[in-house]
Amino acid sequence: MDIFGIKALLICALIFIPFEHLFAERPQKVFRKGFAVDLIYLLFNGLIIKLAIVMMAAGALGAAALLVPQAITQAVSGQPVWLQVAEIIVITDIGVYWTHRAFHKIPALWKFHAVHHGIEELDWLGAFHNHPVDAIVTKAISLTPIFFLGFSEASMAIFFIIYLGHTLLVHSNVRIRFGPLKWLIAGPQFHRWHHANQREAYDKNFAGQLPFLDMLFGTYNVTGDKVPEKYGVDDPIPSTYFGQFGYPLRRRKLPDRAAPNTEA
Repeated sequence: MDIFGIKALLICALIFIPFEHLFAERPQKVFRKGFAVDLIYLLFNGLIIKLAIVMMAAGALGAAALLVPQAITQAVSGQPVWLQVAEIIVITDIGVYWTHRAFHKIPALWKFHAVHHGIEELDWLGAFHNHPVDAIVTKAISLTPIFFLGFSEASMAIFFIIYLGHTLLVHSNVRIRFGPLKWLIAGPQFHRWHHANQREAYDKNFAGQLPFLDMLFGTYNVTGDKVPEKYGVDDPIPSTYFGQFGYPLRRRKLPDRAAPNTEA
């Protein structure tokens, strides 16, 4: 059993490393700053998050058996798989949007999310660069309704594959535009402007997959084809995995970019 996801890592690397080389948004080395730390995030965070999802699923399914009428779960799981997948994407991304926004707005939560924003060179591997607390809370809120409603195992398996591939894509260092579909499907341009360490990018583009949620709630950042000048946060993030793990527990005064913007 590949509990650390080594096979998945190799497959993703074989896809995204050549892709980023051929269609690079900006010049960047494969073994860029923080590459080794992000491998640790992928391997160990992946294991922690998998265990957390299994426990969440078990708890949610047990509670659903007691609280949700069987007629509802049967109706949901009886839908065509493609429709279930579409519904899962919408439901989970609403959860991701509001959880993500809370991690920016609430100072105690931002300390954990700032670890992800500490990435200074963005690529596909950076998608795994999340503090475990950030990742687990986001998945708990976004996935619990899916387990409660009784979506089929097949639809959830397809969703997880789509979600992984899309998450790697939006973090990747590739120049790709979705044209008129950019409001419907999040692309690298949409998400890199969430990571930009520039005033016009602060607290924008919270959706994981569906940018129209940001349009609906007034947080969409229209950037055209501009490339951010820089990524990261002003507060220096430790360079090691364990340093970053303990970073949110440090007592310190947060500078402008490290502190959430309290404006709507």
